[in-house]
Amino acid sequence: MTSFARDARGYACLGGMRLDELLTQAEVATPAYVYDLDGIRKAATALEQAFGTRDHLVAYALKANAAGSIVRTIRACGVGACLVSGAELLVAEGAGIAPTRMVMNGVAKADWELDLAISKGLYGIQAESLEELERIAARARAQKRRARVGLRINPGVEIDSHSHIATGHDAAKFGIPRDQLATAFERVAASSDELGCVGVSVHVGSMLTRPEPYLESATAVCEVIKEAERAGHRLEYLNFGGGFGIQYDDQPIEAPARFVEAAIGLSERMGLSALKLVVEPGRSMVGPHGVLVARVVQHKQGKSRQWLMLDAGMNDLLRPALYGARHRIEPLEHAPGALEWRVVGPICESSDDFGSHAIGEPSEHVVIRDVGAYGFSMASEYNGRALASEVFVDAGKLVHVSKSPGYRAWVERRLRA
Repeated sequence: MTSFARDARGYACLGGMRLDELLTQAEVATPAYVYDLDGIRKAATALEQAFGTRDHLVAYALKANAAGSIVRTIRACGVGACLVSGAELLVAEGAGIAPTRMVMNGVAKADWELDLAISKGLYGIQAESLEELERIAARARAQKRRARVGLRINPGVEIDSHSHIATGHDAAKFGIPRDQLATAFERVAASSDELGCVGVSVHVGSMLTRPEPYLESATAVCEVIKEAERAGHRLEYLNFGGGFGIQYDDQPIEAPARFVEAAIGLSERMGLSALKLVVEPGRSMVGPHGVLVARVVQHKQGKSRQWLMLDAGMNDLLRPALYGARHRIEPLEHAPGALEWRVVGPICESSDDFGSHAIGEPSEHVVIRDVGAYGFSMASEYNGRALASEVFVDAGKLVHVSKSPGYRAWVERRLRA
């Protein structure tokens, strides 16, 4: 499901509004991100409903997009938060999510982040190493508190994805290897005044297109919990992570609800239906409901190709340079045609390249689709280029604008440095 469409005249629209008219109404220049909050709301609601009566926590991964308007929209659907930093914790709390509906991941949480998570009473601080368990115990001891910890395991599962977003294999920095888990439970028991183990989690990686790899890593979680229960440990939740993919092209993708259905079935077959089931989706909730509008600065005729040069670059959308990702790029003012262009940005790097796209006759602006996740959140001010504006639409109306700070703010900061 996507929020992108075209009207009868061929103009690109998001959330029922023409993008050219929307940017004029918002009084922002390009590049600009535009998000459909109603589309995000429907995605969050559909995922919540997929659980039926099963006790669960959908913990939205703020790393995908931490815009307050988006987090508040998702929170209103009953969704919690998955965090990877103290700053994300504060955004989630500020947007109205209770700490008891938050879990925190991260392989190198700073002391202040652990202190914050412990003091707030998070549902689970998910430890990713034996060494981190010792650090959490020390920070809890200093506060005279008992931290709720989960163990994030490394299941040793390979997935068919880019190496930068595969996190569950043996060489990844994430999670506790299975052969160290007995020791992990022993260390928690030895620090029972400071630590209470409440769950086991996993995250095998991102852009999963079907449930099978997800279930493979989830099975490892179930097996670990069963072993822990036989050893006398009593846990509250099992966390199968996220990673549900979205449709960046025309290839079919299983819907997030299908992953939930498979996860519920597995936990029931393993006799663990009494535990709360936690999932950590990010991309699937917001990715299809955001676009990046860019202006065509100029054309260039090369020896073997035609270039379309935009005012948006890898500083605005890093995924193509970082992952080799491909996003559909289309004209704003008319439907795509057959003529191909190599689409690039203004950054002084050869990797600032969005690939070849069938644009047809070039228009004044283009739309880069499916950028609601890992777009603005990974953006930078490289080459002195300002962060883009963000525009929010809900039920066919402009509801909020977060304007770019502009390049002069960058200039002033660098001069003061």
